[in-house]
Parts: sequence; C-alpha cells; structure tokens
Amino acid sequence: MTLSAGTDSVRQSLASFRQEREADWKAFEALLARVEKRAPRALSEDELLSLPLLYRSALSSLSVARATSLDSALIAYLEALCLRGYFYLYGARRSLRTRIGDFFLHDWPAAIRDLWREVWTSVGLIVIGAIAGYGLVASDQRWYDAIIAPSLAGGRNPDSSAETLRSVLYGGGDHFLSGFAAYLFTHNTQVSILAFALGFAFAVPSVLIILMNGCMLGAIFQIYAAKGLGFELGGWLSIHGTTELFAIAIAGAAGMRIGTSIAFPGELTRMAAAAQAGRVAATAMIGVTVMLLFAGLLEGIGRQTITSDLARYSIGGGMLALWISYFYLLRMVRHGDR
Repeated sequence: MTLSAGTDSVRQSLASFRQEREADWKAFEALLARVEKRAPRALSEDELLSLPLLYRSALSSLSVARATSLDSALIAYLEALCLRGYFYLYGARRSLRTRIGDFFLHDWPAAIRDLWREVWTSVGLIVIGAIAGYGLVASDQRWYDAIIAPSLAGGRNPDSSAETLRSVLYGGGDHFLSGFAAYLFTHNTQVSILAFALGFAFAVPSVLIILMNGCMLGAIFQIYAAKGLGFELGGWLSIHGTTELFAIAIAGAAGMRIGTSIAFPGELTRMAAAAQAGRVAATAMIGVTVMLLFAGLLEGIGRQTITSDLARYSIGGGMLALWISYFYLLRMVRHGDR
C-alpha cells in the first residue's frame, strides 16, 4: 500500500508539473521552429521579447526535473529544447553573405599565410622542374616527345621553323596553341587536385607532380627559346600563367602540409595532426578553384584579344602582384572581430 501510494504521488507531481509549465514549453518550441525555418522577422516584436523569457522558463523546468528525478523522457525533451534555445539565442549565427565575406576577407588569406613555407617550396619545385625540362630538351630533343604528348604537339616540335612558331603566338586561331592553352588549363586543374589529394602519402606524390608540371612548362618553353621566341612565349603564358601556376603552388603546398603533418605529427596522433592540417589545406583549396576560374577567364579573353608583349607581361605581372598583396600584405579582419 505504501509503495502504491508513493507511485501515485510521483505521478500526481509529474502531472501537476506538466500542467503548470507545458504551455510555456510548447510556445517556446513553436517560436524556435518558426525562426529556425525562416528568420527573426517572422516573429512579432512581442514574440521576440518573449523568447529569452521562455528560454529561462525552460531552463528552470529542466533544473526542477533533474532535481526531483522526474520522467527521464521529459528530462531529455527539456534538454533538447534548452539546447536549441541556447544555440539560437547565444550561438554565432552568420548569414551566407557574411560567411562568404569572411572567407575572402580573412579565412583564405590567413590559410595561405599559414602555408607560406610550403607555398614557396612548391614555387621552387616548379622552377626546378622548368629548368630540368628546358635542360633535357636542350640536350636531347627526343626528350620533348617524352614530356609533351604527341597528340598535343600537333606537329610542332623542336624542328618547327621560327615563322611557324611565331604565327601561333600571334595568330589567335592556331589549333596547336589553342589546344595547348585548353590542355594547359585542364592539366593544371588536374595537377592541382592530384597534388592536394595525394599529399597524404607523406607529400612525395605532391612533390613529384609539381616537378613534372614544371618540366612540361620548361620543355615547351625551350622549343620557342631556341628560335628566339622565349620572351614572346613568356608574355603569352604570363597572362594566365602567373595565376594558374600560383594556384598549383598553393595546391601542392596544401598537399605537403597534410603529408608532412602525417609524417611528423609531433605530440599529436597522426589522425589528429592530419585533421588539423586538413582544415587549413581545405580552405586553401577552395581558394585554388577561384584562382583557376580567374586563370580560365584571363586565358580565354587575353589569348584572343591581346597581342602586345608589353600588355601581356603587364597583365601577368599585375595579377601576380595582386595575389601576393592579397595574401601577404593586406591583413583583413574577420567580420565581428575586434
């Protein structure tokens, strides 16, 4: 009889507790559902003012429910409701526009600055590869076919005349150079993705991919330089190349950061080190896609319309200066930071 009376008393207390406060819980839940689906402007001024009051009421109910060991399902419900209320009232809420602004004004440049050692190492590897490709073709012209696919060469090779090579630089409609431009953009996009994605293998594939990309650039440059057209080819390439190659360097740097973090995790576990490096690397790679889109626009427009060497070098040099200033010289602040 005593046990039955005690159980009945608990049930009555729970029923009374629900009856007194459940209306506030439901009202709070309904308001949260409306603002989560739409926006605060979906609520009236009185409803907005009631949100913190209903939140405190829910917290009070949760405290009482825990202290009196009421129904566990009720406690779980109130915990979830209070958590939703906390995140809405006190959590950081940013609009899509703010998030995009923070990415371009803070997150992306900060990630590149964090990767500065790897970025400039990657730039050095591209230069080394280009020198190697140039030297190999200069020493033995058969290396050209080994480095540049015959389907891409389109009959242009170290035996092509200077007049033929010059015509494709300034003609605007030659299949070889337009094919090479399209191939170069597609190839560099693939190189960027692979250099990043394969970095987990202790950064070795990233290094090799970047070296090979530089080697290809050096090989094509050698056949033009041998005919006295190195300066002219450099101008044509610089329009989009400074942006495109910088993007590849950043992608390689992102892969190297992940690979070296796995190889040398320090006090962290390898998984934790890789996860930490991955956050910076992923931010950098999102920016790489933006740079490659810019490079594609510059290549598509510049190759067709700009034939002055001075203008080509000015555009390429200006873009390089823009990227360096953006990443390393301008220190912008995240929205809301003090």
